[in-house]
Amino acid sequence: MGQSGSDVAKDASDIVLTDDNFASILNAIEEGRRIFDNIQRFVLHLLSENVAQACTLLIGLAFKDESDQSVFPLSPVEILWVIMITSGLPDMGLGMEIAAPDIMDRPPQSKKGISTWEVIVDILVYGLWMAALCLSSFSLVMWGFGDGDLGLNCNRDFNSQCEPVFRARSTTFISLTWFALFLAWEMVDMRRSFFRMQPDSKRYFTQWMFDVWRNKFLFWAILAGFILVFPVVYIPVINHDVFKQSGISWEWGIVGIETVLFFAGVESWKWVKRIILRRSRKAKHESSPSEIV
Repeated sequence: MGQSGSDVAKDASDIVLTDDNFASILNAIEEGRRIFDNIQRFVLHLLSENVAQACTLLIGLAFKDESDQSVFPLSPVEILWVIMITSGLPDMGLGMEIAAPDIMDRPPQSKKGISTWEVIVDILVYGLWMAALCLSSFSLVMWGFGDGDLGLNCNRDFNSQCEPVFRARSTTFISLTWFALFLAWEMVDMRRSFFRMQPDSKRYFTQWMFDVWRNKFLFWAILAGFILVFPVVYIPVINHDVFKQSGISWEWGIVGIETVLFFAGVESWKWVKRIILRRSRKAKHESSPSEIV
């Protein structure tokens, strides 16, 4: 005890309670687990986007123009924008999340730290899913609804021949941006559905509205990410000369469909994880010997 204990006892102890209240131990454990969860959310959100960007660019090397040069689905400035602006503020918001409802019902954390198998698999699943949708966005604009002409030197300059590439690049950029923003809300809980993050709530269809507003910093950070897409896509000079993209029109339909598919994919993966977790707990319970009272 910090107040009533002797100096010798405090020097020899591992934990000193400055308020002499044993409940402080529970509060400290809860706060430690909350910080641990928030670090996992931060890392998972950031690395998932990095995997998505890396896979999109690497596979995009196969897109060749007339001079046999690769045409990037995402420009360097677009990538920096997603990393610094789109991801930066929501990642800070994830670090401010409150403790999960069942945080004190969990067993102690693994000594492996934040790099658990669940986190590693989640990074790969979300990252590869985002990359697949980004590549499909670019491909649909270029080959699905376009003639597939990748122009000449469209990585450096804008000309009339590069208009389809610049529009496809805008579609890919907006899709990736929206994926990152929605993923931040999904990471509020790594297992529960976005619509049922509060299991004891009686608001079966509207609880998500309260959840997205609870962390106001995260809410405004995500809203800012949605709004800031429009200036960089539609303001002249900035779009063509800086971001190497053009304004889009009908391509918004592709963005909307891709976003719904991404959201459905994340929800489906969480559902699979919940099933695996329940079966694992059931098998563990059945294999343990019953207590005799």
